[in-house]
Order: sequence, then C-alpha cells, then structure tokens
Amino acid sequence: MNSHWMGEDRIRAMLETALAVSPADQTEVGFSVGSWALTRFANSYIHQNMAGYKVNARVRVVFGKKVATTYASVGSDDDLKSLVHRAVEMAKHQDDNPDFVSLPEPSDIQSAPQLPKSYSDATAACSAQQRAHLVRAVISESDRLSTSAAGSLATWAFEHAVANSLGIRSYYRTTAARLITVATGPDGGFGYASATSIDIEGIDASAVGREASETALASSNPIEIEPDEYECVLSPYATAAIIEHFVHMGFWARAFQEGRSFICGRMGEGIVAQNISIWDDALDPQTLVTPYDAEGVSKQRVNMVDNGVAKGLLYDSYAAHREGRKSTGHSGSINPIMNPGDATLNDMIASTERGLLVTRFHYTNVAHLMSASITGMTRDGTFLIEDGKITRPVKNMRFTQSLIEALSNVEMIGRELKLVDSTLAPAIKVRKWRFVSSTEF
Repeated sequence: MNSHWMGEDRIRAMLETALAVSPADQTEVGFSVGSWALTRFANSYIHQNMAGYKVNARVRVVFGKKVATTYASVGSDDDLKSLVHRAVEMAKHQDDNPDFVSLPEPSDIQSAPQLPKSYSDATAACSAQQRAHLVRAVISESDRLSTSAAGSLATWAFEHAVANSLGIRSYYRTTAARLITVATGPDGGFGYASATSIDIEGIDASAVGREASETALASSNPIEIEPDEYECVLSPYATAAIIEHFVHMGFWARAFQEGRSFICGRMGEGIVAQNISIWDDALDPQTLVTPYDAEGVSKQRVNMVDNGVAKGLLYDSYAAHREGRKSTGHSGSINPIMNPGDATLNDMIASTERGLLVTRFHYTNVAHLMSASITGMTRDGTFLIEDGKITRPVKNMRFTQSLIEALSNVEMIGRELKLVDSTLAPAIKVRKWRFVSSTEF
C-alpha cells in the first residue's frame, strides 16, 4: 500500500470543512493528493531518479453568475480555508457569465458499486529499485541486439476527490505506469516502443525493449524518397495520435456550441468511412480507468462516431447546462477508443502495392481546425512497402493531412487494440496519406 495515501475519510473531512466556510451561492472543492516517480535512462544507463508528493486543491465559487476558480498546493485545513477565501474575493471582481447556469448535481449513477478497478497496489508501492529492474530488462534487450536504449519509466499514485454544495461527493484512487524507450542502431536506425498500464506488473519491459531495438536495426541506413501521397499502414502508436487529435478537434460540446468544431452542421451525417467507430469510455478496464471527472461527475460512455456517422459530443456541466441536459462526465481527461477490425499488421502490409509503414508520428499540431487537418512528421521507424513486402527503411517525412479525409480512406483495421497513453488504438491501413517534404534523417 502506498504510504502517501491520505485516505478517503481525511480527504472528505477536509472538503466538508472547506464547503462549510464558503459564503458563496454554490461552492466546489477538488482535491488531488499522491506521489509520482520517474526513472530516466540514456546510452543504456540510468542517469536520473526523481520522486515527489503533491497535495493540490481547486476551489470554484459562484455568486449568481459570477464565477471564480483558485488553485494551490495545500498542507492543512487552514490552507484550504484560505484558498476558499481567495476564490470568494476573486469572484467579487468578476463580470457575470451569462451562459453559466449551475454547478453539477449528483446523478443516479454517482456511486455505482460495480466500477472497474482504477488502481494497483503494486504500482503505488513501486520503488526505485523495482523501476531499475524493469529498465534493466529494456537495456538487456538493447545490449543483446547491439543498440543503445534511452527513455523513461514513470509511475503515479493519486487520490482524487470532489465535493460541491449541491451534493456531489466523489472519491477514487488511481495509479498508472508508463514505460517509453527509443533505441538507436549502429547505422542511423531508430526504434520506438511504449507500454502503459494501471498495474506496473502488466508491463512487459523485455518486450518493449525488444520491439524498439528490432525496429532500430530494421531502419538502419534509410533511403530518401519523394514526398507524395502514399498508401500508409499506421501502427497503433500513429493511429492513437490521430484519434486523439480527431476527438479534441471535433467532439467537445463547448467547441461545437461556439462553432469551433468540424462537426458543426454535420451531426448525424457520415463524416468518415463506415468501418470507423470511435467512442470514449473511461470505465473500460483496458484503459486508464477514471470513474469521475474533474467536477466529480460520473464518467459515461459517449459514442462519438458510429459506423462513420457523427453521433455524440463530450459535455462538462457548463456545456450541458447551455442545452438543458446532463454532463457526460467530460470535464478534463478523455479515454478515446477506436473499434478493432479483423486484420493483422502482416495482412495490411501484404495488401499494399507501394506505400509506407509508419511506426509513429512526432510533433503533431493542428494545421486547420475546420478541416481537421494536422501537420507533423514520421519518427523512429518508417519503411517502404513494395509489392506487399517491406523493402527498405526510408528517411522521415513531414505531412499535412486532413483526418476526415484519412479516416474516410481506411481500408483495413487491426484486430488488436493497444493502450497508448490513454487511447486504445488499432493499426490501420489508409488508402492515401499526404507527405509534403522530406527530412535529413
């Protein structure tokens, strides 16, 4: 058990104390307390260990339509009371927010007993020595295959709680472990691999190290090819990046209400290929389970794209009240999931006459919001496919691509989902992906 757990009873008592001292019409207090640790390695050696402990609080107060929010690290009840008083003072100087209706109220599913487990004692108790053991497994694979490994292993163990004056009371524990490595081969090759899990015992560090090193060796001595539109087989790492951008650019209810979403005017219409379904479900045990959002509202599954049709949006209480509806529990993080198909990566490669296999995308940014276009570059393993076979590694290329167009041209979907950060993604084959320039490596 994590020695840094403050405990549900103590946290709830602090929240009730904070609510009691607030003179506001409505008050919300959020609490996040826990520990984090990080081990970094480079050139196949551990070079840094870090650890910390945080007690962070957030207070939101409402006077009519005047709303103010304060944040701070706190160490006592008095600190929390002081944070409430600061929020109250700030609210006095705010202009009215005409669109604000209310803080959220409890839902019927607020205390569902069947919630999947969101934490692991093994992760919470993981020591520097245990992290070093997992890093050693990565480096051993790197040594065996004559590559050099760099990366990090991070763990988190936190308690989260929210209480408000309308009756919201939420509390849960969460843990996560994330291992990332980049292997460098002897002849200019690079390979990437990662693993994320609630339970650190579910991470196979040797497999992560082997995947990165094998990709690095295979990508040695890359050739340059001309920028163009290519058929592309995208690994789950690359698919996860485009799904996350696609959701953030299009499916937040507030952006939709304000005309800043590419879904505007297209809700209920087909926007991508019929074989594409994308939903958000923070209670799926395959992902990083998050029972409640930052407002203490129970997370709900939202079907955003169903067989290519735009179906649903992600609501926090602010956006929900503007439409007279309930929040879907989406104040804060998302857990997007794309439907699996029935193909293997080898099937996708074998079906490609001339195209590219992309391990991951790097430095991706929004290029044009309303066309859902992003820009970025390939990284850590890009390969030429000819006549159904991988023939040569290629130098990285920059791209600018509409995700609506790309997801409208998905020909095959992988049967396995991989958790990449908080996104569950398959490999996919896209009929065309637009590359605009090459790089020097």
